[in-house]
Amino acid sequence: MAQRLADSTPPAFHRTLSAVEEAAEGTKLWCGAAVVMASAGGWRGRKAAAAGLTAVAVAQLASNAVCKQLADRPRPPKEWFPHDEAEDRPDSSSFPSGHTAAAVGFTAAVAAVWPLAGALCAVPAALVAVERVQSGAHYPSDVAAGAVIGLAGAWLTHRAPGLILRRWL
Repeated sequence: MAQRLADSTPPAFHRTLSAVEEAAEGTKLWCGAAVVMASAGGWRGRKAAAAGLTAVAVAQLASNAVCKQLADRPRPPKEWFPHDEAEDRPDSSSFPSGHTAAAVGFTAAVAAVWPLAGALCAVPAALVAVERVQSGAHYPSDVAAGAVIGLAGAWLTHRAPGLILRRWL
């Protein structure tokens, strides 16, 4: 499936995916979105931005610091991909996709607070997930696992404060 996606991607869409991935590198895209939300969205924007960035931190910690250390899965074979992006891949484990975990975590946490902003964030989040497979950085299952981790991070971001307070009160 990864090879088919890479082979069938039109050049213009490939460039769009690459640009979105570059913006998402190091969570720049999600930090920028949080700044815009916090600046222009009033109390709801600030709450959504804080929830989104917290979920990114939780998802990144779970995917990169825990799961990648436990699963030593190699990246897809470079020969599957007709473009040179397969040469510029991280050396870390392929499983799970940390980019996707951050994208989905941010989007789901924001959507719970401010549904319209969450819907707008869903577009680049989906593009990040597709790009990770199309570029040869991940297998589709790596991206799916990253999405699950992102959803769990968003859930924890919204539920953990209440669970902690109930435990101590």
